[in-house]
Amino acid sequence: MTGITSLTETELRYQLPEIITAALPGEKAAAILARRSEAIPPSLICVYPVAIAKAEGAIIEDVDGNRFLDWVGGVGVLNIGHRHPKVVEAVKQQENDYFHAMINILTSEKYIALAEKMNDIVPVKGLKKRTFFANSGAEAIENGVKVARAYTKRPNVIVFSGAFHGRTLLTTHMTAKKANSIGLGPFPDGIFRVDYPNLYRKPAYYTDEEAVTYYIDRIKRAFDELTPASQVAAIVFEPVQGEGGFIPAPIEWVKAVRQICDENGIMMMTDEVQTGFGRTGKLFVSSYYEEAGCAPDILCTAKSIAGGFPLSAIVARDEIVKGIGGGLIGGTFGGNSVSCAAALATIQVIEDENLCERSLELGAAYTVRVEEWQQQYKEIGDVRGLGGMIGVEFIKDRLTKEPAPELVNALIQHCVQNGLIIENAGTYGNVVRFLAPLVMTDEQLEAGLAIFENAIDALCTKLA
Repeated sequence: MTGITSLTETELRYQLPEIITAALPGEKAAAILARRSEAIPPSLICVYPVAIAKAEGAIIEDVDGNRFLDWVGGVGVLNIGHRHPKVVEAVKQQENDYFHAMINILTSEKYIALAEKMNDIVPVKGLKKRTFFANSGAEAIENGVKVARAYTKRPNVIVFSGAFHGRTLLTTHMTAKKANSIGLGPFPDGIFRVDYPNLYRKPAYYTDEEAVTYYIDRIKRAFDELTPASQVAAIVFEPVQGEGGFIPAPIEWVKAVRQICDENGIMMMTDEVQTGFGRTGKLFVSSYYEEAGCAPDILCTAKSIAGGFPLSAIVARDEIVKGIGGGLIGGTFGGNSVSCAAALATIQVIEDENLCERSLELGAAYTVRVEEWQQQYKEIGDVRGLGGMIGVEFIKDRLTKEPAPELVNALIQHCVQNGLIIENAGTYGNVVRFLAPLVMTDEQLEAGLAIFENAIDALCTKLA
């Protein structure tokens, strides 16, 4: 046991993964994990034998001195990496002045500056925009629904299969996977679910074009079978489903949703909690939509907004946000001044370091390699995504597409034991998600790909 290395934090940022203990967890990590098992609820599940000591960029070092390449990034929180120096400096400067000013009591310039920046960069329908802040993705979605209901004076919301919107009572009900809600009801009413356009698992014998038409028709049928269109406040969807398996919405489907909303006075609301801030090659997936003439009415985002600090944002055009009454939105910590300072620095880093372009580079390099493996191993069923947000779906049989969650769990453990942290996703837990920090170096990418390939070679079946 050598303990934590003497590397400086700047040096750590450029290191490669390395396991120095005989096994994982190491002695110090094992002691902390034992304390964890006694101190916190067991429902806070963690399968990784890692107790973090420090981190920089895309590299994590544990308390025993093992180094790991992080391809999870706090589940999409760390697009600019761990402890970016410019964010650290911005936070220090803000802390020297004050920590907190509740926006309902005092006006913090940082809150206003960040709202102005979001109004400039967030692609929602309309010329004048307004932004307000909350703490988490679930809070942002709750507030987005509030805004839509207040503006339209309608009660109902349409969501989709495979969706994940949070763990509050409302967002748990909006979330598709019912394993997340066992024993927690009753839930708020007014939530209705239709099929999301998953082209890999589309109806048998449909072309992609036919499948898109089918999924559009499912929304229209909902107005007959679930709720009248005149009672729908919002249609809410993730442009690339996160927990649902990194499934991108086809642009023709999005255009149709936009048209349906326009024809029926419904708010189109995009959940960009996981897709925002450069992850997909633009600041938001809705930036692609804006270019295609189908920008949303309301956009909710969080995760990578503040480089690791808790913050979320709700953005809509002026007339929509002004439709909600005084005192109906806001909260004690929403738009905390330190988090706002971190967010302003984070956005500047994304712009200055061209991280949207870097996302495209990383995603393309990763996809090319995985598609090569797909030709070699029968268990790799699909590779999909947008920019640096890529999902790899593992299956037992290419004809039946039976999910292989046990294989994915084994891949996760094989990789972490060799210094690479990956995570599963998907309705069946059979998708490996790629959410690596966009500041990852080319050398680190190659090291991670080598570890991942070795795991696949050890656990998957080669095609004849």
